[in-house]
Amino acid sequence: MPSGILLLDKPRGLSSNAALQRVRALYAREKAGHVGSLDPLASGMLPICLGEATKVAGDLLQGRKCYRFTIALGSATDTGDSAGAVSATAPVPPLTRAGIETALAAFLGPQQQVPPMYSALKQGGEPLYRLARAGLTVPRAARQIELFALALAADPVPGSLELEALCSKGTYIRVLAEDIARALGSCGHVTALRRLYVEPFASSDMVSLEELTALAGRGALPPLIAPDRALAHLPAIRLPAAAARRVRHGERVAADTPPRAARVRLYDEAGEFLGLGEADTSGGVQPRRLLRSERPA
Repeated sequence: MPSGILLLDKPRGLSSNAALQRVRALYAREKAGHVGSLDPLASGMLPICLGEATKVAGDLLQGRKCYRFTIALGSATDTGDSAGAVSATAPVPPLTRAGIETALAAFLGPQQQVPPMYSALKQGGEPLYRLARAGLTVPRAARQIELFALALAADPVPGSLELEALCSKGTYIRVLAEDIARALGSCGHVTALRRLYVEPFASSDMVSLEELTALAGRGALPPLIAPDRALAHLPAIRLPAAAARRVRHGERVAADTPPRAARVRLYDEAGEFLGLGEADTSGGVQPRRLLRSERPA
């Protein structure tokens, strides 16, 4: 089974790791990893890298992500979503569409965000959510994030907002929802969350676990997306046979590199993706992350 990327439509109520293990078993691959965890509450696009495609997971993780989510105004929870216990309540002031849009516009751009206690981030080797479940709250360093778009996805209704956000990696929608509710003069928590896409797969179709299981039962698992599709933003260099052989042994080779291109995709004469390289200013490329060839011998 060739390596590649599957765009899973993760169902609500299932952890990202549980979804990963089911896909890994269906494709019978030892190496597998998911890109960007989704909470059990959340649904939507969960890219899963299988086999050699795990070597591009780090690059895919850097991509922007688009979410649609619903905020219930007037009550906050200890987890920031509907899975938690109510921790605070506040009246909801009268809101207009214009006022909401003005408040949302203030969130656009680079900013600092403090991760929530109910997260998988670790402190002292312990996941924060375990500390939170034990009733502990510890200081967390703020992280740089960026909001590229934030808008109403539907007409507002009393006590509820449905929004769509395009954001950088590392953005916690639960924290964003709490901050938005606070900016509107109330408090709030997430009641629905769906990841619409992860770049560069904004227009790509997803497959559900139910569909995947049914296809596997018929011996017709869908083909995987080629690993280099996740790297389309990097310049590509095609190497002659001798240079490709040297690259596969980790050797630096001369190449016609684009100006100012630090990282490049490497291909052999037949178009097989070899992996990633680092171009230098003297017309050479040093291989950095190579994929094992899966071309039939």
